This record gives sequence, structure tokens and C-alpha cells, in this order.
Amino acid sequence: MVKVGLVGLRTRPLRAFLSALGVAIGIASMVAVVGISSSSRAELDRTLDTLGTNLLTASAGTTLVGEEAQLPETAEVMVGRIRPVRSVAAVGRIGDPKVYRTDKIPVAETNGIGVYAARLDLLDTVAAEVDSGAWLNRATSGYPATVLGAAAAERLGVGRAGPDVQVLIGGKWFTVVGILAPAALAPELDSAALVGWQVAEAELGFNGHPTTIYTRSQDSQVSAVSDVLGATANPEAPNEVEVSRPSDALTAKQAAGEAFTRLLLGLGAVALLVGGVGVANTMVISVLERRTEIGLRRSLGATRGQIRSQFLTESLLLAALGGVGGAVLGTIGTVGYALLQQWTPVVPAWAVGGGAAATLVIGGLAGVYPAVRASRLSPTEALASP
Repeated sequence: MVKVGLVGLRTRPLRAFLSALGVAIGIASMVAVVGISSSSRAELDRTLDTLGTNLLTASAGTTLVGEEAQLPETAEVMVGRIRPVRSVAAVGRIGDPKVYRTDKIPVAETNGIGVYAARLDLLDTVAAEVDSGAWLNRATSGYPATVLGAAAAERLGVGRAGPDVQVLIGGKWFTVVGILAPAALAPELDSAALVGWQVAEAELGFNGHPTTIYTRSQDSQVSAVSDVLGATANPEAPNEVEVSRPSDALTAKQAAGEAFTRLLLGLGAVALLVGGVGVANTMVISVLERRTEIGLRRSLGATRGQIRSQFLTESLLLAALGGVGGAVLGTIGTVGYALLQQWTPVVPAWAVGGGAAATLVIGGLAGVYPAVRASRLSPTEALASP
């Protein structure tokens, strides 16, 4: 029966290819969407495992009248006394200074770069890395030296750090000693120019108040630390402190991605349905064109069940060919996109298996009516038709 079914497909190769292509597009899109989504989720899990989910931040919020609040100068020290807290670092936003590549740039063109005073242990706490140069140390933190975030360096046109590279901060020249790689858990640092706490107070008019405190806690005590972090950072006005967990933002981003994935899966299902309609159309036309063949088989002793099985087999083979091709295309697409994004490719077996099962269902449903119609033709009627 399978051989007979293959003969029916080989005699009309172009039509069979186009029908199978419709099914392949639907399966390929579904496998690719699931695979890319799974690869992205695996990369997020790997990133969170590397960076950790125990980072909490306490930032200055707003007062009851809507004005910008201010954390006490002792907030960082007080937070460090919370028993489960392992490490603490802080940055302080310096309001007035603007950052320019040269003194020839119009004052209005600020590029949205903020200037922050930073503690020396900031990188270890937020799990950030230096892409070029070095981080601030005890020596450079007291001198006009700065470390640029990844986005800030790009906006300023600074491609590397070095003693001959300088930027203008608040009207004073600062040497760029380092450029950070993108900070996944502290994206606000990407568009910042970071300077030492001492030089910020001496040269840029920094008031010494931190604006964001970063803490690392024991994994089992993150929720407990989050509950007391605001009151510890600002005991007089805990409601003016915003406590957040940066890893939650990444998780929320992934949730939004999953919603988009469901939308794409719906589109893939529509494509698969269109492919199924193409298979059904091909089989109906095949029955009409092969009435003489059907009549000859019936006159030679083929039963109605055998005729039904023949055309149903052709339909299943046609859909299966499209399913296999779609699974291969979807897998190749997933691997290619994942490697392009420098992810580890993940193609769930259930997606490939589910796609194959879906093609068999589509092929079966698409072939039922043509098969039944073919089996109902009487030998005399079929042989008498042109």
C-alpha cells in the first residue's frame, strides 16, 4: 500500500511538492518558534545562574508631595549591618554635570549620559565586567578618572580606554580609565559615567548622599532582606525608598516574550491549517483525474476498502513528507538563530514529535473525504468517464 501511495505522488511531483511545502512551512514555523523561545529561556536561566538572583536595590523614591526623596548618608553603612547581607555597594547621582567628548559640542546635546559617584566594590556586587581598561581603585578614585558604561562610551564615540582618552565632565577633563561591558542586572550603569566618591565630592559638587544601594544577600534570605531593606536604608521615611529585585525585570521580560511566542504559535497553526487545505485540494483533484485508474483497479478486484486505503495512504505520505521537511527546516532555523545570538541551541523533542503528530492528523483529515469519494465510484462509472 505504501508503494502504491508513493507511485501516486511520484507521477505528480510538482503538485506533491507544493502541497507538502504548505505543511512544511507550518511545521517549520512552529518548531522554530518553540526552539528559539526555549533557547532564549535557557540563555536567561544561564545568565541568572551566573549573575545570581540575590541582588536587591534600594533607591531614593519620592516624598508624599511628589518631590525627589534623598537617602541618608549613613544608608549604605546601615544596610551593611543587616545580618544576611553579604556585600553592599552604592552609587550617587550627581545632578548638574554633563558629559561631552570635546568642548566643541553644543551644551544642549547631552546624549542622556548621567554622572554617578561609585564605590570601589560596585562591580563585584552587581556582577558587571570591564570590557576595556580597568575599574576604579583607591588611587584613581581620588583623581579625575572615569569609567564609562557601554552605552555611554558608544554615544561619546569612545572605543577604548587609555591615558590619552579624555572626556569633559562638568567642565573638567576626566581620563577614561575603563569601559564597562553591558550590565544585565544594573542597566542604569550602561548610560553612565562613573567617577570616584572622593573626586565627585571635591570636583563635581557631590553631596555624598547615595541614590541607589546594591546588596547581595544569602539566597534563602532574599525575601527577608527585601522586607526590611527600605526601613533600614531610611528609618525616618521608609515609604520614600523603592526596593526592587533586578532579576525580576529579566523574568518579566521573558514572560512578555512567552506571550509573543504564543502569538507566533497561533500563526504557525494557521499556516499548518492552510497546508492541510492544500493537501485536501490535491487529493480531491487527484481523485477526479484518476477515475479511470480507480475503475480499472475496481474491475481487477480491488475492494472499496483498498481504494480508500490507497488514497488515504497518499494523503498521509504527502503530509508526512511536509512534516519531516518542516521539522528539519525549523531545527536549522533555530540552530542558526541561536548561534547568531551566541546562545546554546535548544530544540525540544516534544516540539518535533508534536509537529510530526500534527502532520499525520492533518494528512488523515485531509485525505478522508477524497478517499471515501474514490471508493464509492463504481467500476463501470469510473471506466466510462473521460
